[in-house]
Amino acid sequence: MDFSVGPPLRKRVGVRAMRWPQWVASIVWVFVSAWAMAAPAPDQFIQTLGNNLINTIRSDVQLQSGNLVKISLLVEEKILPHVRFDRMTASAVGPAWRTASPEQQQRLQQEFKTLLIRTYANAFRLVQDKTLVVKPVRMRAEDTQVMVRSELRGGKGEVITLDYRMVLDNEAWYILDINVMGLWLVESYRTQFASVVNQTGLPGLIDALARLNGSR
Repeated sequence: MDFSVGPPLRKRVGVRAMRWPQWVASIVWVFVSAWAMAAPAPDQFIQTLGNNLINTIRSDVQLQSGNLVKISLLVEEKILPHVRFDRMTASAVGPAWRTASPEQQQRLQQEFKTLLIRTYANAFRLVQDKTLVVKPVRMRAEDTQVMVRSELRGGKGEVITLDYRMVLDNEAWYILDINVMGLWLVESYRTQFASVVNQTGLPGLIDALARLNGSR
């Protein structure tokens, strides 16, 4: 694409303006290049993310011992940016989410995030001596939701299965749910949360999560 200025315009606007089309061309090239770069395949994404986490845990004794402060920082930095946490929380809460006020939704997301961090604190103790093996995903070019299957393999033949439900959004893959040894995290919590909501409503669920997390 030629962004050069023709001779008549050069005469009118002078030499300085001749640099403008080149600047425009550079900006357009950057945006087109960014758009053209396809998101990594979801299985590749999980492999890279998992390897980075395992290597970080192996190099930090405090993470291995379950230090909640360091685990919280790691989850905030490395995991949550790749999780559609709003959709995950809404799915876990179920139909009651639609009747929650913005303040209640914010509290639910915060308490659910804290609950997941506590879950990760226990999981981090298990992965430090494991190797992550991600299975290839068969998908069509137009697919925007997929399941990625993987295994954490130990040196003694121990295998922990990990599956991920993922969604493509704005050219990036995000995690919607995690399955550990046949148990989907969000589905499991949805059943537990529904029981609490039926008995005490959304305020009761928020209070129960706060007590469980030690924030009340």
